Parts: sequence; C-alpha cells; structure tokens
Amino acid sequence: MESYDLIILGGGLAGMCAAVEAGEQGIDVLLLEKQDELGGSTVLSSGYMAFAGTDMQENAGIIDSTESLLADMTEVGGGVNDPTLVAEYGKHQLETYQWLVNHDIEFRSLEAVSGHSVPRGHIIDPHQAIQSLYKRVKQLANVTVYFNAPARRLLKNAEGRIDTVLYDTDGEERKAVASKGVLIASGGFAKSEELLGQFAPQLKGALRIGGAGNQGDGIRMAWEHGAWMKDLPYLNGTYGFHPSAAGKLKSQGLAFYKGAIMVNQLGRRFVNESISYKLLGKAAFDQPEQISYQVWDQTVMDKGVLDDPLYDFELLKKRRLLYKADTLEELADCIDVPVEVLEETISRYNQGVQNGEDPDFGRSSLTHNYGKPTAIETAPFYAFESTVAMLATYAGISVNAKAQVVNPYGESIPGLYAAGEVTGGFHGAGYMTGSSLGKAAVFGRLAVKAAVSENAVV
Repeated sequence: MESYDLIILGGGLAGMCAAVEAGEQGIDVLLLEKQDELGGSTVLSSGYMAFAGTDMQENAGIIDSTESLLADMTEVGGGVNDPTLVAEYGKHQLETYQWLVNHDIEFRSLEAVSGHSVPRGHIIDPHQAIQSLYKRVKQLANVTVYFNAPARRLLKNAEGRIDTVLYDTDGEERKAVASKGVLIASGGFAKSEELLGQFAPQLKGALRIGGAGNQGDGIRMAWEHGAWMKDLPYLNGTYGFHPSAAGKLKSQGLAFYKGAIMVNQLGRRFVNESISYKLLGKAAFDQPEQISYQVWDQTVMDKGVLDDPLYDFELLKKRRLLYKADTLEELADCIDVPVEVLEETISRYNQGVQNGEDPDFGRSSLTHNYGKPTAIETAPFYAFESTVAMLATYAGISVNAKAQVVNPYGESIPGLYAAGEVTGGFHGAGYMTGSSLGKAAVFGRLAVKAAVSENAVV
C-alpha cells in the first residue's frame, strides 16, 4: 500500500494550488486526476479572479478594499453566504493574489463584471495558470501526480479518521494512505444528470458545458462519511451563452454589463440587467423557449474588449453569432420579435436613462454598483441570442474556515478537507464573478496549512 502525507483529489485550480503549497512545505503529496489532463472546470472558465487592493488596481487608479469586496460578495449572495468563509477569504485574498503572481500566473487586465462595485476582475488565462502550477509541481520531487486515476471511495481507520483512498489506475484498484488528510478538490456535478435531476430539476434543458469529469464523485465520497451540504436551493445556470455553446466553441458574451438590455422573444425586457448573471440566468430561463436576446447599439459595441472572454464582441461578430442592422425595425425582423414592441421597449428604456430612473426594473448601473447606463440609440444595432448553461454548480460540501469538511452539526470530519467548486456555503444565493476561482486558490492553500499545522487532528 502506498503512503503519503496528503492525498489531493482533482487537478483544477484548487487542487493544483494545494499541491504546490504542500510540496513547498516539504510534505509528500499524491494528486489523483480523473481525466487525462489537468484543469477541470477551471480551464472552461472565463478566467476572472476577484481580488481587492492589488497593485494592478493601484496602477489603474482604482480604489478598492477588502471591506468593499466582502460587502459586495455578501450583497450579491443575498446575505446567506457563510460569514466565516467570506471573512476568511478576505483575510487571505490579497496574499493569495501575490502568491499566484510569485508562481508565474499572468494577470492580463482588469474589468468590472457581475457583483463588482469597481473593476476587480483580475483576468488570467486558465490554461497558462494550470500549466504554470504544474511546471512548479514537476520541480517538487515530493509531489506525485497520477492521470486517469479516478478516486472511488474514502476509508476510515480504526480511530474513525479518513486516511485511505481507493482509486483506479491502469485497470486495477489500488489503495493509498494519507497520514495528514485527504483533500477533495474534484469539482462539482454539472455533468451528472442524476444529481442535477435531484437538486436542480428546474434547470432541465439548460446547456451542459461543465468539465467532463464533473460527475459529483467527491460529493458522494464525502456524503458517505456524513458531510453536510450547502447552497443547493440556490442552484442556477449561467446566463449569456449562445445556444451553440454545447458544441466545441463555448461562445459567451455579457454585453448587458457594458450597457445592453435583455429582451425575450416577445421583445420585452424582463429583468434588471445589472444583477448577478446567475440570477439573470434564473430570470432568463423563465422566458418563452428559454431563449432571450441581448440588444445593444454601437456605443456599447465600442466598449468591447479585445481578447476578453466575456466582452470581446468583435469575436462574436467574427464567429457570425451577432445580428447587425441599421434600424431597430430591421433588427426586430432578424430576431423575429414584434417590431412595435421592441421599439417601444427601447424607447421606454432610453427615456428612463434620460430621466435617471428605470421605471420597470430599477436599473441604475451597468453591473452591481458600477457604471452608468446609456441610451440605445446609435446605429448600427446588434443582438446576441443567449441562453442558460450549467457550467459550474456553486453548491456542495459544507466546510469551515479551515476547509475542513463538516457534518450536519458543524463538527469537522477528521482527516477530510475540501476546496473549490465541490464546496458550498461561500457564494450563497448569487455569484460574484471571480469569486469561484478566487475561493479555489484561497481555500486550496488553507486546507494544506490546516492539515500540516494540525496534523489533521481537531
């Protein structure tokens, strides 16, 4: 039987940050990756990470703070986020940003996105990030990585502590023992029709575009040992994907955060476009045929950001995914909505912008508390057909501030840790863009520190 200090299940951002942290602390680590490559949902993400008070913000003249970051996170989460997790994120977010920089993660630019009061979306290339961490892992002789090695079950020792992992590799079942603990970083369940049917039946019909390995394996393994769950009632899809995103290209655009409006197939607005795109997803999924359109003008088009995963409108145009017309009448004909309704909808919206008050949905910003809406009046006009996708599940295993998995009574399960998408409680009822990758990095490292300092004894 193989013996290690720590076993990590999953090679996304949480697992890789944990592997590097543990390796640099000198403990023996085994990382088991279910797929034949690293990355999981991380490499399918937009690459935003939510940090505050960074040098990038300072250089851009952006004033931000941990307090503002946490306040926004709690507001977007509907106040049902676990306050201990949010506070712990605040304590370590800036240090984690610097740790990533020191490990050659390249932060390219800043943008304000869902839930941001100022631009705090620090954009990475997820593939570059994972490969940089893997490069560091390969320099650490005490870290072993197995690919195509799915974990199957977790076992307790005679003292009731999780210390053994059953896993498959090369067609045979093997066992590995971990003296300091097991860290579940295996992602969510966006590709498990069984679990989605159990916990999010309302999302039947949403595109399924999560990581291929996201079948909920880690959640099941934790359940077997009494893990509690958090945030399942708040499961929503992610809005802004083109209906073709179930294929090879995951085309997504969030033009509404730059000033577009959202209309349904009747040509009517149905929501305040500045709220979290998880909540927008819920509203959009209630529309006829679960299809809506983002509609904007040249003023918004000019706000597009080249190579940005969410704001590169020219890329959508090059992919022939945008409708473009010189008049609203022509645009209405393109997207097959009643022209008189679309014209009235936009006229009413524009009047609200002029008056400084949206009479229908109270929109007063571009995203959360940032930016001012502009009238949609400068030709040409554009439309982007959009729907909802299950990309990540943002709900899962309950953990405490040390990333220890807890039971229904809030008691830690000895030897068991979890970090990243597999965990719940952090996001609450909404989602701030960048907080998912952010929590993966923060709590992946915190789990290692807790396992090492406490030797997994609580």
